[in-house]
Amino acid sequence: MAAKSIRIASVTVVGLVSLVAVGIAPRLWRHEELAAAVRTGNTSAPSVTVMFPSRASRTTDLMLPGTIQAIQETAIYARVDGYLKRRLVDIGDRVQSGQVLAEIDTPELDQQLSQAKATLAQAEATLAQARSGLQQARATLQHTQAQLAYNRTNLSRWRTLKEMDLVAQQDVDDRQVLADSGQADVDAAQANVDALQASVVAADANVTANRANVQRLVDTQSFQTVRAPFPGIITVRNVDNGALISSGSGTGNTPLLRMAQIDTLRIFVNVPQTFLTTITPGLGAQLVVREFPQQVFSAQVVSTSGALDPSSRTLLTEVRMHNEGGLLRPGMYTDVKFHLTRPDPPLVIPSTALIIRSGPPSVATVGPDSKVRFRHVQLGRDYGTTVEVIQGLTEQDRLVAAPPDGLRDGTVVNQVAAALTSGAGPS
Repeated sequence: MAAKSIRIASVTVVGLVSLVAVGIAPRLWRHEELAAAVRTGNTSAPSVTVMFPSRASRTTDLMLPGTIQAIQETAIYARVDGYLKRRLVDIGDRVQSGQVLAEIDTPELDQQLSQAKATLAQAEATLAQARSGLQQARATLQHTQAQLAYNRTNLSRWRTLKEMDLVAQQDVDDRQVLADSGQADVDAAQANVDALQASVVAADANVTANRANVQRLVDTQSFQTVRAPFPGIITVRNVDNGALISSGSGTGNTPLLRMAQIDTLRIFVNVPQTFLTTITPGLGAQLVVREFPQQVFSAQVVSTSGALDPSSRTLLTEVRMHNEGGLLRPGMYTDVKFHLTRPDPPLVIPSTALIIRSGPPSVATVGPDSKVRFRHVQLGRDYGTTVEVIQGLTEQDRLVAAPPDGLRDGTVVNQVAAALTSGAGPS
C-alpha cells in the first residue's frame, strides 16, 4: 500500500514538472528571439534608397480654371414711372449704343410737366409786371427829383430877394416848405424804386426756379425712351408691353432688361504665389474651352490686383480676349494656359519622398554621418508622381526616396550605392 502511494506521488510530481516546462519554455524562447533581434538591430543599420533633388525645367505651362465674363454687363432699370408702351428688343438681340430698346408711357409725368410750364408762364408774367412797376417808379423818382431841383432853385432866388428886403419872410418860408416837401417826395420815390427792384429780383429768381423745374421734368421725360448704353447683346428680358413700370433700382424693382458687351471678354484667374514674378501685364495666354476642342483662343494679361489674397496666397489676374465671331459667351467655363519662363525654377522630388504627418510636409535627408534628418519643406506644384519644392532643400541634399514608416530622426542608415549613381542631382 505504501509503495503504491509512492508511485502515485512520483507520477504527480513528474506531471507537474512537465506542465511547468511546457508553459515556461516557449516564453523563454520568445524572449531569446527578441533579445537577438534587438542585438541585431543595434548592430545592423537599415538600408534606404537616396537620391539628389533635380531642378525643374525653366519653361513650364500653367493651367488655371476661370469663368468667362463680358467686358461690360449691366441691368437696365427705368428712370420714370408708367406703363411699358413698346418693347423693341428680345433675348439674344444684338444692339448698338444709343439704340431704342423700349418706350414707356408716363401720363402723370406729362401732367406734371404741363403744370410746371403753366407755373413758369405765371412767374414770367409776374416778373414782367414787376419790371414794369419798377420802370414806372423810376420815372416818378426822376419827376420828383426834377421838382425838388426846381423848388431849391426857387428858394435860392427868394432868399436873395429877402436879403434886398424886396419880399416878406413869409414868402421865403413858403418856398422852404415846398423844397422840404420835394425832398420827402424824392426819398419816398427812391424807397419805392428799391422795393420794386427787390421784387424784380425775387420774381426773376422764381422764374429761374420754375424754368429749372421744367427742364428737370423735360429731362426726366426723355427717359420715356430707354436706350442701350453700349453695343452688346440682350441677355435677360423681364417685361412685356403694358406692364406697370416703377423707376429706380431698389430691392423691390426688377430690371427691364440686362445686356452684355461680348465683343471683348475677360477672365479672372487666381495665380499661385510661386508664379508671382512671371505673370505681368502683356503676357500672352491661351483659352482652352471644352466645347471647342480643336480651337485655341488667344488672350493677354491686362492687369493684376497688385496684392495677394492672404487666405489663398494667390494673385487675382485679369485676362482679356477679342471674341471674334462671337463663339464664346459669358458664363462659360474655360482653362487659361500660360507658357512661362522661370528665372529660378524650383527643385523637383518624387512624391514618395514626402512625409505627411501633423504639421507641415517634410522629407528625410541623409547627412555625411549617415544619420537621417527630417526637414520641413514648402511645396509648389504637384505633378502626381513628382512635386516641386520651393523652400527647405538644396541640390546637394541626399534625399530618402521612399522613407519607411519606422524611420526616425537621427537613425543611422545604409545608403544604397546604386541610387546615388542614378540620382537626378549632382554626385
